Amino acid sequence: MNLDYLFAHATIPKVYMKLALPVVLGMVASMIYNLVDTFFVAQNGNANLVAGIALGTPLFSFMLAIGDIFGLGGSAAISRMLGKKQHEDSAHLSSFCFYSSILFSLVLTILMLIFERPILGLMGVTSQTYQYAADFYRMLALGSVFIIVSLVPGNIIRTEGLATKSMVATLSGTILTIVLDPLFLFVFHWGALGVGLANVIGYILNTSLLVYFMVKDCQILSLSIKKIHIPQKAVQDVLSIGIPASLTNFMQSFGVMLLNNYLAPYGATAIAAMGIVLKIYMVVMLIMVGFAFGAQPLIGYNYGSGDQARFKAVVRFDFMVEVVYALICAAILMIFAPQLMALFMHNTTIIKMGTVMLRLLLITSPFIGAVLVFTTIFQSAGKAMGALVMSISRQGIVFAVVIILLAGIFGYNGVIAAQPVADILTFGIGFWLYKQILA
Repeated sequence: MNLDYLFAHATIPKVYMKLALPVVLGMVASMIYNLVDTFFVAQNGNANLVAGIALGTPLFSFMLAIGDIFGLGGSAAISRMLGKKQHEDSAHLSSFCFYSSILFSLVLTILMLIFERPILGLMGVTSQTYQYAADFYRMLALGSVFIIVSLVPGNIIRTEGLATKSMVATLSGTILTIVLDPLFLFVFHWGALGVGLANVIGYILNTSLLVYFMVKDCQILSLSIKKIHIPQKAVQDVLSIGIPASLTNFMQSFGVMLLNNYLAPYGATAIAAMGIVLKIYMVVMLIMVGFAFGAQPLIGYNYGSGDQARFKAVVRFDFMVEVVYALICAAILMIFAPQLMALFMHNTTIIKMGTVMLRLLLITSPFIGAVLVFTTIFQSAGKAMGALVMSISRQGIVFAVVIILLAGIFGYNGVIAAQPVADILTFGIGFWLYKQILA
C-alpha cells in the first residue's frame, strides 16, 4: 500500500490498527516473557533471588531510555519529514540515529562496568541481594549495545509502515529468550547470570533481524554510513524529543529504585511482592504503550502534513482505544489479583501484600492510558516542552514528591499508594498542557 495513501487517506481505524497492532503484539510477547521469567525465577523459592533480579530490572529501563533518544526521537522527526515529503532528509536522519546509538551504547557499557558498585547501591541492593543483582547487572551491561541499538531500527522502520517487520524481530528475540531462560536457570544453574544472558542473546537476534529488514525492505530510510551527516537543526529535532522520551524510561528506573528504597525497611518480602506485581502490571501497561507508540508515526505524519482535521480525529480515536482497553483489562486483573499472585509464589504474606499493591496500581490505569496519548502527541508534534514535562512527571518529580509525603504520613500504606496518586496528578498536568499547546 502506498505510504502517502496509508497515512493520509486510509480510514483511521484501519491504518491505526495496521500500525499499532504489530507493536501491541510485540509488547504482548515482552509481557509474556516478563511473566514467564518471573515464574521461572520464583520457582527457586528464593526471595533474595527474586528481589535481586527485581532490583536489577531498572537497568533495562535505563538502557531503553538511551535507545529512545535516537529511536523515538528519530522516528518522531522522520514521521514529520515524511509528512512533508522530505525523503532524502529522512534517509540521512535514519543513518545518523543508528550509528549514534552504537557509539553511545559502547561508552555506556564501559561506564556501567567501572561504576558497578555505586550504581547497585543506588538501586537499593542489600548484602543479601547483592550477588544476585550484580550477576544480572553485569550480563546486561556487557550486552547493552544490542539492547540499546534495537530501539532505533525497531522504531524508525514503522515510519514507513513496516510495523509487522518490527514485530517479527521482537517476537523472534522474545521467543528465543523464553526458551533459553529455563535452560540457563534449571539445567545449567546459572541463576541471575543466566537470566541476564538469555535476555542479551534474545536482543542479539532481535537487533540483527531489524537491521536485515531495514536494509532489505525500507524504500526511503537508510543505514548507509555515507549519509550519517545531518544539519545541526536536524540533530536538535531528534534530541529535543528524544531526550524527553528517554527521560520517560529513565524516570521509570528512578521510580522503581525509589519505590524499592522506600520498601526496603519492610523487608525482602515487600520488595519481592512488588517485583511480581510490577510484572503482572505490565499486562496493562505494555499493551497501552503498544497502542500509544504504534500510533505515533500516524500522528506525526498528519501533524507534519498540516491536516489538522485528520490529526485531531486520530488523537480522538487513540484516546478511546487506550481508555476502553485500560478499563476492561484493569477490572479483570483486579478481580483475579490473589490468584495471579499465587501463580508466582506460594507465600501467604507475599500473596496478601501483592494483591493490595496490584489493585492500587490498576485503579488509575485509564489515567495512564491518557497520559501515554498526551506524551506521544507532544513527541510526534515536536512539542519539546510538553514532552519534557510529561516525561519527568509520572515516575519522576511528581512521584518523588508524592511518595515522600505519603510515606511520611501513612508509612507503608503511603508508599504503595504513591504511584496511583502520582498517576492522577500527571493526567491533570497532561490535560492542561494539551489544551494550552494543541487543542
